[in-house]
Amino acid sequence: MTTQLSLSEAEQLARAGAAALQAGNAAEAKKSLERVAQSGRATAQIWLLLAYACRQAGDHEAAEKAAEEVLATDNRNLRALIVKGDARRAAGDGRAAGNFYNTAVKLARQMGTLPGDLAAELERAEQASADLAGGFRKALEAHLAAAGFDDAHRTARFHESIAILLEEKQVYLQQPTAYYFPRLPQIQFYERGEFDWVGAVEAAAGDMRAELEAVLEEDGLFRPYLQSRQDRPSYDFHGLLDNPAWSTLYLWENGGPVETNVARFPKTFAALRDVPLPRITTRAPSILFSLLKPGARIEAHHGMINARLICHLPLIVPPDCGFRVGNETRAWEEGKLLIFDDTIEHEAWNHSGSDRVVLIFDAWRPELTMDERRAVTAIFEAIDG
Repeated sequence: MTTQLSLSEAEQLARAGAAALQAGNAAEAKKSLERVAQSGRATAQIWLLLAYACRQAGDHEAAEKAAEEVLATDNRNLRALIVKGDARRAAGDGRAAGNFYNTAVKLARQMGTLPGDLAAELERAEQASADLAGGFRKALEAHLAAAGFDDAHRTARFHESIAILLEEKQVYLQQPTAYYFPRLPQIQFYERGEFDWVGAVEAAAGDMRAELEAVLEEDGLFRPYLQSRQDRPSYDFHGLLDNPAWSTLYLWENGGPVETNVARFPKTFAALRDVPLPRITTRAPSILFSLLKPGARIEAHHGMINARLICHLPLIVPPDCGFRVGNETRAWEEGKLLIFDDTIEHEAWNHSGSDRVVLIFDAWRPELTMDERRAVTAIFEAIDG
């Protein structure tokens, strides 16, 4: 039913409704604001006040309708999204409620500082969303267990699919910056037992560390990983350009051995003889010691070519160091390889008080045939030629 009101009458009722709501008199606020809405003179702000009044009065159905009026013209209105979520939760529709809460929380992260009362509303919405997600996970787990898929009868990737479904993890995909070889599996970390050459490399870790420690105190051997070049535009990656906080000592660089260093690290180099190193013009392989100083961090980034994997052999690893690829964080363990796809987003940090050093080298991805490896090499021969 439409109630005829003049503009001044509507404004007066709106002010009275707002005052009543602020005073905690939800019933009186609802009565005044409903009259404005029925007159056809309600603005988005008045609809939102009405939604708040109805929610406070316990009339979630009316609150939902008022919130929908706001969202019809502004689907990013955080307050209306939360009211809608509250209404859906009151109606027993937890999944829809969680969707509205999550949308509000995600939008808020893009908006910077918010008013104190809205920040409190969002904190409540985030907790409500977590509670609903916990209930859904509990019900899901019970159903899966009844179907024969309890924790002990799941593959690792099925576990991960559940975490992604519940938004506990996100999807990370290969995003190489130079060359993408299609139809390769999206695997963050490969397991050491998948490669027959791992044992020989790890067995030499002690010899490698001894060779490394013999030169660590020499000046000028390590240089910043990222260095300015006259023939390329400068790009300062999070303050690491020309910064020794992340520095390297190469045994093999730009497609060939650094002869003086190979001679100084004979056992290190010999341990890699059975690794399927990709020999791709000046692009690969790279064999180097990577030193990360105390407090240094290598921010999230992507590698260049997804046709190869990157291998880390940790040699000197103090506590409080970490390494993340995609959704998974692993600790470096001295003498144990980490093998990963560096075209998936990854980052590293050293929160300790001493240097961290790992040996880094690359290897062909096992999924590529010999012909495909030769074909990839031919592509870069053409590019680099």
